[in-house]
Amino acid sequence: MKSALTAPHLCNEETAFAYVESHLWPDGPVCPHCGTVDQATKLKGKSTRPGLWKCRACRKPFTVRMRTIFESSHVPMHIWLQAIYLICSSKKGISTRQIQRTIGGSMKTAWFLMHRIRLAMDESGSGPLGGEGAIVESDETYTVYKEGGPTWILHPEYGWQRKVGYGDKIPVVTLVERGGKARSVKVENVTAREVRRVVMENADTASHLRTDQANMYRAIGRQFASHEAVDHSREEWVRGDAHTQTVEGFFSIFKRGMTGVYQHCSEQHLHRYPAEFDFRYSNRVKPGVDDTERTRRAIKGAGGKRLTYRRTRSQEAENSAA
Repeated sequence: MKSALTAPHLCNEETAFAYVESHLWPDGPVCPHCGTVDQATKLKGKSTRPGLWKCRACRKPFTVRMRTIFESSHVPMHIWLQAIYLICSSKKGISTRQIQRTIGGSMKTAWFLMHRIRLAMDESGSGPLGGEGAIVESDETYTVYKEGGPTWILHPEYGWQRKVGYGDKIPVVTLVERGGKARSVKVENVTAREVRRVVMENADTASHLRTDQANMYRAIGRQFASHEAVDHSREEWVRGDAHTQTVEGFFSIFKRGMTGVYQHCSEQHLHRYPAEFDFRYSNRVKPGVDDTERTRRAIKGAGGKRLTYRRTRSQEAENSAA
């Protein structure tokens, strides 16, 4: 059986540039300097770097890397595409070390490359979930520990034990449209105000809202076409079309990935990881999206997004100082 990693655009630099250009420039090359479309000439020569164009309007050179996640990167384009394919085809994610071993280079390069790809996978600006007749489920989960780690308590018989509870972990609120997409948002605390903000910003109020028995959803549910809740404390899991099993199924994948694959994620970078799991869930096999198509969609999301290593590290330093 032929491996997908042997595809021409994953092995050849010229073909890789042509592949990315066909997705980001469907109407022809777009000059990032003056904005003209299909008014450029491709430069060729032994000393000319792959994918170089020259605009006939402003006379400036450019490549498809500019104004994308690929900008200012020394990693070859076909290596970028290999990494995108690997992260898109790994259901529970793929570790930075594994990416490093597969594509080569330093761990710092693999780490930053992964964060750029997660930015391309971010679909948070694609509009609210649901709509008329659609059902949206909402729930919260707790993932990684806050800065400082868990609280340890000295047990008189068993020694030092981790404190039981969610106070030391960072909450994530997730909305899932049944048969559709997922949207996860990191929040500081699970309060009525925070959850209301996330739900109202990410779900169409024409939808039917389904949640658990948490009191904060009562007022939120009045804004939707209908609201039904199941009481888990009474072991009520399903009542008609009222249940949260879809969003809990998403959590099972998300938490296994964060615990089993990534293992450790700092608080300042947690907001990047849900976008990765949301993207793979929203573009899963059941709606007819295979690994190749998922990779194409991630590449299309690379345009107009920019993330620098300095900005990533400076944000980490600012959060640590705070």
